[in-house]
Amino acid sequence: MTVLSDLQTKRLLLRQWTPADRAPFARMNADPRVMQHFPALLSRVDSDAMADRCQALIEERGWGFWAVELKASGAFIGFVGLHTPSATLPFSPCVEIGWRLAADYWGQGLASEAAWAALKTGFGTLDLSEILSFTAIENRRSRALMERLGMRETEEFEHPGVPVGHPLRRHCLYRLDRERFAAQLAAAE
Repeated sequence: MTVLSDLQTKRLLLRQWTPADRAPFARMNADPRVMQHFPALLSRVDSDAMADRCQALIEERGWGFWAVELKASGAFIGFVGLHTPSATLPFSPCVEIGWRLAADYWGQGLASEAAWAALKTGFGTLDLSEILSFTAIENRRSRALMERLGMRETEEFEHPGVPVGHPLRRHCLYRLDRERFAAQLAAAE
C-alpha cells in the first residue's frame, strides 16, 4: 500500500473523510443541480454509505476520492480524487479521476485546482501511466474540466451502472497519459 498524507493546494485540503462531512455530503447528493448527470439523487443512507466506501478505500490503499475542504474556512465542499471503478467497463482495469462539488463552489476553479493535485499524485507518487475520466455525454461542465486538465476524448460507451434506456447511459471517455501530463507541467513552469 502507498501511504499518502493529505494533499494541499493554495486554497484546498484534500483529506480523509470525517463524521462531520456526512451531513454536507448528504445535502450535496440530494441537490438536483449537483446530481443532474447522475441517474438519481442519493438518500441520506446511500450518501453515508458512499462516504464510508470512500473513507475505507483511502484507509486500505492510501488514496481515493478525498474529501475536499476550503483551507480558509474549513468548510467541506465535496470530493476529488482517484478511484478504481468497481463496475466492469469496456476499458477496465483503470484508474479514474473524479469530482463532485457542492453547487455553491462551482465556477471558482476549485475542482481544477484539486484535480491537478490528484493528477500530480497519480502520475508522481503512484507512478500511474494513464488516468481516465468519464461522464454522461450531456455533462458539459465536467467535460470542460477534463479538457482543461489536458485530457482527450477517445470514445463513447454505454455505462453498465446506468439502466438500459436511461438518457444518461451513454458516456464519453477521456484519457491522459503520464507523458502528456509531464509536458503540460513543463509548459506551465
